[in-house]
Amino acid sequence: METSSAERRTPYPPVFWVANGIEVLERFAYYGIYFGFGIYMTELGYSRAELGIVQSIFLLLSYGIPVISGTFADRYGFKKVLIVSYLAYLPAILLLIFTKSFSGIALTMLSIGLAAGIFKPLIAGTVRAVTDKTNKTLGFGIFYAMVNVGGSFGPIVLGKLRAISWDYAFMAAAASIVVMLLITIFFYDEPPRETEGESLGKKMSEIWIALSDLKFTFLLILLGLFFWLPFWVFFNLCAVYVDTNLDTARLYQSIAGVLGTGFANFLSQVGEDGQRRILGETISHTGWIIMVLQVFVSRVAEKYKAMPVFLFGLFLIAVGFGVIGLASISAPAIIFLGIAIFAVGEMVSSPRIQEYITWIAPKEKAGQYMGMNFLAIMIGAALSGVTYTALSGHFNEMGRPDYVWYVLGVHAILAIIVFVLFTKFAGEFKERDE
Repeated sequence: METSSAERRTPYPPVFWVANGIEVLERFAYYGIYFGFGIYMTELGYSRAELGIVQSIFLLLSYGIPVISGTFADRYGFKKVLIVSYLAYLPAILLLIFTKSFSGIALTMLSIGLAAGIFKPLIAGTVRAVTDKTNKTLGFGIFYAMVNVGGSFGPIVLGKLRAISWDYAFMAAAASIVVMLLITIFFYDEPPRETEGESLGKKMSEIWIALSDLKFTFLLILLGLFFWLPFWVFFNLCAVYVDTNLDTARLYQSIAGVLGTGFANFLSQVGEDGQRRILGETISHTGWIIMVLQVFVSRVAEKYKAMPVFLFGLFLIAVGFGVIGLASISAPAIIFLGIAIFAVGEMVSSPRIQEYITWIAPKEKAGQYMGMNFLAIMIGAALSGVTYTALSGHFNEMGRPDYVWYVLGVHAILAIIVFVLFTKFAGEFKERDE
């Protein structure tokens, strides 16, 4: 047992809730754009190989920049760096309205990736700075649930808007950034941390000091290749897979039969053939499961050590991949079961391993170590587009789009073996109590 569920938890300060509200809005804009992006490029006539290139360079910046921005936030303060990220975000999103060429789209998405990368470690760093051993697991669970509230409603709302015009979707994302800016200026109070007075050069040098721990660095590399790579392929591919490889008219009928036509209409549009079809990005995410179950799962997970919980989540992810693949060769509605299983695996594994990384760190280095965590994510995310998105295009041409999901399942099972061996031979890290 790691934390007694009966132990009294320290109350969360107001900035904890303000930060989580900001996270909802940012994920609304980010995932609202990203989940529909494969569909957007397909409608413009680009191949999955070209989509994969843009995905990889976008994710490279989104998850590479936090390695540095977390350190800047520790030095200059989270609030100032948050505002900088918004000022980079806003014009980049609006540029999507005006560019349609491959090079223009790639450069614009690079700009959005830069802004997102500046933002990414700041809210998690805030959560780390205002939690302690009594409330850390639940706190990160709440944070992860808020990520998925935004990540759920963003694709739904922007998906409906893009059915009218892609420009409306991009403008809605930009409006979300404006609201974030106002909330941060007026309501976000800098969390107390012992960081002032250290030079930027010293903070930057500490990145290399952290990476000089070969065991820690090796863990980051393994996480990148064996967890974050297949993890990100789900988000790269699922929306375009549903939209182009599944019978979305049958999906509409399935949803309407269970949840009613009103709800099904909310997730769909009338196609050129006059039939209502589910919009791929409205269902191809995990947020609709996670925002309901994450806090409950976190309360259960906090009773056990991090690594066994993480490995169990990986197993569920592998099963989810397999079921998603079956949806294209059997009943399309099976996609909901596959996404649900993957979602449970995600909510078990992802927040737990991120919490594990940040609690290796002293509190005053929370932003820096969260940056190191994003280095691991960067490795996997940056490789996901040029490997699996391109591979999915090959399998698509073969007429077997399901094959890519089975390969991903094998990848996740192999990951379990890799982490069991790592834990056996290298041992686990000691988490700090404060």
